[in-house]
Amino acid sequence: MRATFMYGAGDVRVVDVPDPTVQEPTDAIVRVVRACVCGSDLHPYHSMAAKPEGNSMGHEFVGVVEQTGREVTTVKSGDLVITPFAWSDGTCDFCREGLQTSCRHGGFWNANGVGGGQAEAVRVPLADGTLVAVPVEESSPLIPSLLTLSDVYGTGYHAAVKANVNPRTTVTVIGDGAVGLLAVLSAKGLGAERIILMGRHTVRTDLGREFGATDVVAERGDEGIARVRDLTGGDGTHVVLEAVGHMPAYEQAVGVVRDGGVISRVGVPQYEDAPVGFGSLFGRNITLTGGPAPARAYIETLLPGVLAGEIDPGKVFDSEVPLADVADGYRAMDQRTALKVLVKP
Repeated sequence: MRATFMYGAGDVRVVDVPDPTVQEPTDAIVRVVRACVCGSDLHPYHSMAAKPEGNSMGHEFVGVVEQTGREVTTVKSGDLVITPFAWSDGTCDFCREGLQTSCRHGGFWNANGVGGGQAEAVRVPLADGTLVAVPVEESSPLIPSLLTLSDVYGTGYHAAVKANVNPRTTVTVIGDGAVGLLAVLSAKGLGAERIILMGRHTVRTDLGREFGATDVVAERGDEGIARVRDLTGGDGTHVVLEAVGHMPAYEQAVGVVRDGGVISRVGVPQYEDAPVGFGSLFGRNITLTGGPAPARAYIETLLPGVLAGEIDPGKVFDSEVPLADVADGYRAMDQRTALKVLVKP
């Protein structure tokens, strides 16, 4: 079969690899219907050292179950399934607490002998705990929205939930990528009435307004902080949802959060040290939260709205490429000519 591998910064190729097979009785083989390129995929795209054997790529996909191990009971051949970006058993204490990204027996795609979703098929370990079957056909127009439940919608929702967004909280969202826009949608769904989106790409921020942003701030740095403060009577907002992962975004979050507020980070941090001392967080009673979203924990909550057509998070996809041209998808997202790219095997 064909699968996407990255061999170094900017070096994305589609190569032939062996077809996945059932290795454990808890495995399933899923034929990929749609995958996508994630903003986090751009981090190695910018910085990965040359690696002759390459790394498989892709952690967001929906597909059809083709085969199951003898112990799999919750999905069967022919089911269309959503596959979260982490696989998990669903039974350990962390999974029962809704923290599947810390599953004692789980893991992540593209590691430890498990392939990636930017491929024609994938072996899914712990299929019962990981996969969610949905009652739609693979030709359904809902596929893009269902795909967001594997990562970006769940991640935006996680940011808002960890920050306890509610009708009494004002919110700033930093970042107009797919996660930032779906953080806006999530904050709106949780009742926030004032949502400030910090982003500078008009097409994206227009979608942010459609999703519920009440204000857009295009300025960055000190100028952006001053603009948010001006919009909030000098105080800043109760909640800041940071969906970028770079230090300037974190510094911006510290600058716009209200005293006693919450910064919730879901952009994968591209730094090790962040100010958390007296002058930044401690003295102002600011809470810092966030982390990798347990997307599996949120699927049952978010899925009904998608199936009913009440929300359309799939609008974040504005481009589609065949698997053979996935490198073009990476390039388009890197150059900001695409917001988020669907990949069709």
